[in-house]
Amino acid sequence: MARFRQQLILPVLGLAAATAVQAEPERFQIDESHVSVGFLVGHARFADVLGQFTDVSGGFVYDADTQTLTSGRVEVVAETVFTGHDERDDHVRDGDFLDVDAHPVIVFEASGYQPVDDRRGVLKGDLTLLGETRPIELDLTLNRRGDHPIGGADTLGGSARGTIQRSDFGMDYALQGDLVSDAIELIVEFEAVRQDD
Repeated sequence: MARFRQQLILPVLGLAAATAVQAEPERFQIDESHVSVGFLVGHARFADVLGQFTDVSGGFVYDADTQTLTSGRVEVVAETVFTGHDERDDHVRDGDFLDVDAHPVIVFEASGYQPVDDRRGVLKGDLTLLGETRPIELDLTLNRRGDHPIGGADTLGGSARGTIQRSDFGMDYALQGDLVSDAIELIVEFEAVRQDD
């Protein structure tokens, strides 16, 4: 009888221990000094203009074991757009494009993550631009998870790519003749630091 109890109890204890050490969702804060949100937009089909925003913040809750994204939010300050040309940047900020006075913040709210393998997946969410909210998808690659060589913080780094149609958000200036392309390629690079709650 004692042997039977031992055979029964040991697996139960093992299951309890495994459950106790199972990882839970972790909160990450985007490192504002190591994040880039950029874009490519076509100019009259001659070439693409590369731009980026210099003020980006946000965070997310992610369970690495189950590859589940519980929540996520990124805010981009629209007036910080930079394309390397002052006159063009002023035009991008005005009512023809970003209309930063009326819509100072661009927001992405993550709604889910569909993994393809251990490192790649599809990030789904809602993008709010010019007061219009539309669902978008980004191809996400998780580059590395580990202790940062500077400071030792537990860091997760990733790269995301996707394409939106600006007309979906009511941005229709210079669409005729494809002077400025409707399609905008999004380029995101980030490092995020795990937070100790």
